[in-house]
Amino acid sequence: MSELSLIRGYDPIFRKKAQPVAAVDDAVRAAVARMFHILYEAGGIGLGANMVGSLDRIAVVDLQPEGVREPLAMINPEITWQSDREQTFTEASLCFPGVTAEVTRPDAIRVTYLDEAGERRDLEAAGWLAQVIQHEVDYLDGILFPDRLSRVKRDMAMRKIKKIR
Repeated sequence: MSELSLIRGYDPIFRKKAQPVAAVDDAVRAAVARMFHILYEAGGIGLGANMVGSLDRIAVVDLQPEGVREPLAMINPEITWQSDREQTFTEASLCFPGVTAEVTRPDAIRVTYLDEAGERRDLEAAGWLAQVIQHEVDYLDGILFPDRLSRVKRDMAMRKIKKIR
């Protein structure tokens, strides 16, 4: 696996669908560790592997409530249920500094994934955690947060994104 690093500005990899990880091994665990290092170094709360140049289906999240690290690594995450109720939060991306938008998503989800030991896990998430997980899974599916906006707002955001280098 090549060295992972945060991509700043638009890259075609963001439009590619990440591929499932065949087996959770030392290389996958090393990628997860590197992704958390990048996440913390950049001051973020979530990363999809596409954001660091990989098409492995891996996402890491840590909301760091009250400054306490609570890392959540999800390998091969799939959202298996979502609420009919919606919520709106301001979203951004470490890859696109200065670009933000109000994004509406389901307010609760269930996600199935493998943990770092290769064990299958199911997580029910609501509120901000649900929003962040959906944002990162979107990256893995080739979807950027501006894609969730109206056409006019999406076009404005994408113009800003494509200017970042």
